[in-house]
Amino acid sequence: MIPPASCDRFLETAGWGGARVEPLAGDASFRRYFRVHHPAHGVAVLMDAPPPHEDPRPFIAVAEWLVGHGFSAPDILARDLEQGLLLLADFGDVRLRETLDEAPTREQALYALATDLLSQLHRHAPMDGLPPHGLAEWLGELDLFPDWYAPAVGIEVDRESYRQAWQNVLAPVAADGLGPVTVLRDFHAENIMLVGGRDGLAHLGLLDFQDALAGHPAYDLASILEDARRDVTPAIEQMMLDRYVAACGDGEAFRRAYWALAAQRNTRILGVFCRLWKRDGKPGYRRFQPRMWGLLERDLAAPHLAPVKAWFDANVPAPARAAAWSDAA
Repeated sequence: MIPPASCDRFLETAGWGGARVEPLAGDASFRRYFRVHHPAHGVAVLMDAPPPHEDPRPFIAVAEWLVGHGFSAPDILARDLEQGLLLLADFGDVRLRETLDEAPTREQALYALATDLLSQLHRHAPMDGLPPHGLAEWLGELDLFPDWYAPAVGIEVDRESYRQAWQNVLAPVAADGLGPVTVLRDFHAENIMLVGGRDGLAHLGLLDFQDALAGHPAYDLASILEDARRDVTPAIEQMMLDRYVAACGDGEAFRRAYWALAAQRNTRILGVFCRLWKRDGKPGYRRFQPRMWGLLERDLAAPHLAPVKAWFDANVPAPARAAAWSDAA
């Protein structure tokens, strides 16, 4: 977490010369974040998105679109696309994740606010130019499970029947007529800040949306309610699902899509976390795998997911599921 060599020149050009730069965070990508303190301007966040690994332009485009539609995304204070540097407005340190951990009695109210944000976001046509997130993409993402998860736990799986089972479950979702909408894709408690001085939906500061896609409205709701990093009770999940349906309608189709896309997302993440461990040298993600299995098995209980459940029952024995990660949990 040492600032990039080009940092000082970038800050000087932006009018923030002489600022103090402190490490803030890294994530699962090559991006890094630093907090910048300036005696005259105050505090901002420096995003280091180094090319060729990262491209900050999608982040800028989505941030400006969100702000233009009344949502709280960081204002872009300065940019150097060649170096992959952005100076962003700072939303502070109050994150939804830690707030919920410290004050669980606020869970219902804060998840309701996040659910309302999605229902409002989905009233807008998707942002122009977003890549699609539909059946072909869902099926492609699912390859992460046989490609990375199965080898990590030492099993061989039937790929042909895997894809067919998912095709049977996801094709009706792709054809249900809901969406497309702007899918933020990483909408969960660690990517939402509680911004002081802002009320209503603007109280929720959005981060990590550079991978936004045009897809199904159920995807982001599943992302926050079946969170890979914190437990959300089934009761809260059901209440928020009901709340979204009450606001947006299409209840039966939306509920079917919700459980199917939650299962798709959780299966993909099981593979992603193995890839982060095996390819990227980040073993810490192994500790989330038992939670992911608990979520996936809950999703697979939905009757319309029977083809996928049958595939998992035939191909992934119990010792290769949550039990395989007991040492890391």
